Amino acid sequence: MPQPEGAELDRIRERRDRLREKYLRTGDRPATPVRGFHHVALICKDVEETIRFYQEFLGFPLVELVENRDYPGSGHFFFDVGNRNLLGFFDFPGHDHPDFMETIGGVQHIAISITPEQFDAAKAKLEGAGVDYLGPDRGVYDSMYFRDPNGIGLELYREKLGVFEGNALLPDA
Repeated sequence: MPQPEGAELDRIRERRDRLREKYLRTGDRPATPVRGFHHVALICKDVEETIRFYQEFLGFPLVELVENRDYPGSGHFFFDVGNRNLLGFFDFPGHDHPDFMETIGGVQHIAISITPEQFDAAKAKLEGAGVDYLGPDRGVYDSMYFRDPNGIGLELYREKLGVFEGNALLPDA
């Protein structure tokens, strides 16, 4: 993917600085008006393959599997990803599922917070299973990026929840 350079890159950075100055809320800011995500829902190609990957490989317990109330025959299922967060999936039998494509409006990746010990164990597990990933030995120190069987980008991030690059983004982080 072509990346901006020179004057174009300077304009992009200046715009980001203006947006930070205008909109970024630090310090004493109002509380968010909601409780948080109940779940994030994604689409899968194959229910069983997705369950095996998330539950058996990554260790996220499957906590529910029901029929989608809006689409007869479609499954809706949820994994516990910790800290009272759920990751949900739908399948849509009878629909084509094109290969993953990174595009506007699509999921770029989901970042999952893990401890340094979990990070080391996950790295060994990914390598042992032959999963291709971008990680600490390839220039990305605190993260490992890889794709699930549906092409969804996942990041295992060696950082506390609410913290980004060592900076607390949330009051109690």
